[in-house]
Amino acid sequence: MKGNSFVWLVLILSLAVISACSNSENTNSVQIASAQADEVAASLYKKHCLSCHAADLSGLVGPSLKQVGTKLTEEQIIAVMNEGAKGMPSFTKMLSKEEMEAVAGWLSKNE
Repeated sequence: MKGNSFVWLVLILSLAVISACSNSENTNSVQIASAQADEVAASLYKKHCLSCHAADLSGLVGPSLKQVGTKLTEEQIIAVMNEGAKGMPSFTKMLSKEEMEAVAGWLSKNE
């Protein structure tokens, strides 16, 4: 499953880059690709984070992630996923670097 998510993420991000490079008339294509990347990140969140942080990001066992983008940078969010935190395991064996980046970007936008 991890491999499938990674493949989809790479494909979606590739489409976004190609669309952005072609010309300005393809703005809608970039927005669609961005929305699809958000869907992949949301799916990863549901699979790996929801049980502790809740569907609405309000927190259960883990802290609330609402407005986490105003408190932490994407790099800091990735560091927490890499290193773990109080009661939270490291996700280095469950998520690829690219998947962590996608989830961190998605969380940063969900203020």
